[in-house]
Amino acid sequence: MDNKKSKIEALKANGYQLEFENVFNLAFENYKKIALYAGLMIFVFSILISILLVTGLISYFGVTGFVEAMKPENLNAASLSESSNLVIMIGTVIVVCLLSPFPAGLIKMAHAAQEDEEFHVSTVFTYYAAPYFKELVLATLLIGIFSTALSTAISYLDIPFLEILISTAVSFVTMLTLPLIIFSDLKATEAIISSLVLVFKQPLTLLGLFVVSYIASLIGIFGCCIGIFFTMPFMYSLYFAAYSQIVGFDAIDDQVE
Repeated sequence: MDNKKSKIEALKANGYQLEFENVFNLAFENYKKIALYAGLMIFVFSILISILLVTGLISYFGVTGFVEAMKPENLNAASLSESSNLVIMIGTVIVVCLLSPFPAGLIKMAHAAQEDEEFHVSTVFTYYAAPYFKELVLATLLIGIFSTALSTAISYLDIPFLEILISTAVSFVTMLTLPLIIFSDLKATEAIISSLVLVFKQPLTLLGLFVVSYIASLIGIFGCCIGIFFTMPFMYSLYFAAYSQIVGFDAIDDQVE
């Protein structure tokens, strides 16, 4: 672990070289290997989570209350009571935190595919185990609190686009957080800070990759919407490729040997 942390610290202090084309090509080639399997996993998992969420909301509001709340005119947060908004907000935070090991598993799948290793359904649930689960949940919680606080402060300006921009910016600067936790064994706070520092060492290149990959991931929405489940894995391939090109896996390989 010391070797991994030492390498991260050296990169934070000295910077690194990064080529847009190399990262993008690696991400694209990797995406082709995991697109179908990862897309199916995201699709099935999304359905299961939706069922659980609907069940939870019905349990809280009741069938009549749930049907009433789902009416278009009542979907606006301003039309809900403060207690309902609070319950929904807390519930959302809990769900997102509990789901945080899932995207980490997709990044693990990307790594396995690149190494020509077999990956299975169990691969995406790899990090629902100690010690990674706690760190992934904590990192997601901290990022979520920070992003929500910023968005709430910005909301008083009544500029919706700015809220989306802030949320996207937070996602961008923390894009290496999950790989740093699962591949470099960093703690949650260490991973968030390291991601921030590393991203700002090559901000323009990484921003270009992030924007292009984000757009590519959303293209699937035009395929009867369901296509987005199969384009979304491109982002996880990007996170893997960015980490691979910036940090690499030699320290991990040395540790194994």
